[in-house]
Amino acid sequence: MTDILTQDEIDSLLAAIQSGDQATEEFSSTRADTRTVKIYDFRRPDKFSKDQIRTIQMMHETFARLTTTALSAQLRALVGVHVGSVDQMTYEEFTRSIPNPTTLAIINMDPLRGSAILEIDPGISFTIIDRLFGGKGDPAKISRELTDIERSVMESIIVRILGNLREAWSTVLDLRPRLGNIETNPQFAQIVHPNDMVVLISFETKVGEVDGMTNLCIPYITIEPIISKLSAQHWYSSIRKGDSDENRAVIQQRLDLVEIPLRCEVGEVDLSMQDVLQLQMGDVVKLTNTSISSDFTVKVGDRKKFRAIPGRVGNRLAIQVGEGIDDIPDELLSSTRDDDDT
Repeated sequence: MTDILTQDEIDSLLAAIQSGDQATEEFSSTRADTRTVKIYDFRRPDKFSKDQIRTIQMMHETFARLTTTALSAQLRALVGVHVGSVDQMTYEEFTRSIPNPTTLAIINMDPLRGSAILEIDPGISFTIIDRLFGGKGDPAKISRELTDIERSVMESIIVRILGNLREAWSTVLDLRPRLGNIETNPQFAQIVHPNDMVVLISFETKVGEVDGMTNLCIPYITIEPIISKLSAQHWYSSIRKGDSDENRAVIQQRLDLVEIPLRCEVGEVDLSMQDVLQLQMGDVVKLTNTSISSDFTVKVGDRKKFRAIPGRVGNRLAIQVGEGIDDIPDELLSSTRDDDDT
């Protein structure tokens, strides 16, 4: 440099450089504020998409509703089961998050390979056992392993719960879950490698006044063959196929097992309470609107369905079912009987 800068020129140059640095910092901080940084661990990559997680949650909300109804009827107590969260994690993280001892049911997920685990909080387990043994199911802080009798009781409960799991999965797969065995120590229930990814469905469970968690842990390798079916689109399309021949056959099969009362109505009569109280063995009550030649009425439940002719088979009284009278109003049915009497 041929020219020597004066002190004033040096001060002005330094001021310009400092102002430029401040502008650069402000610009950098503004860009940093608009960015969202997501931490990604390459050692435990996500196996399930958000859509698949939502589908799994919807499936197990059905499972929770069915389990609520089943346990309420069996325990004769107020039971509430709700899906709390659906997360993916390593199997080691799952085993560390549950107490020891606890109730761990190892479930064979036929026809899928591998197993799943149903973990029931000890407080819930002992409350269920207390209710089934005739107790009130009061809250009790018990931390011990199950006895042989208590283990047998919990097996019956879990088997019933697995029936609900099969129905909840019916829109995706004909799952046939079977109870393998029950463990109390998570270290003895190593169904997959500790670093393998699993999906954990946590249920907020309440039995009477006792709150706890019930967890269903399913390894990724178990449901990997059907991972493409775990989408909301496939799930809803499966529900819309409810009138298919296969589903109709299943519904028909279930209806065939339903028991309903069948009654044969000989006739009717109106009596005062005083007459009823004075009835004695051998008294004769004359039926109204009925003659010897009149047909009997067969009721299925509370609805009139058929006419019937009285008779005898061997030494037993019987009726022969005749024409149907479904949807015939009572007034029309009564007038028809009056005409027959005349």
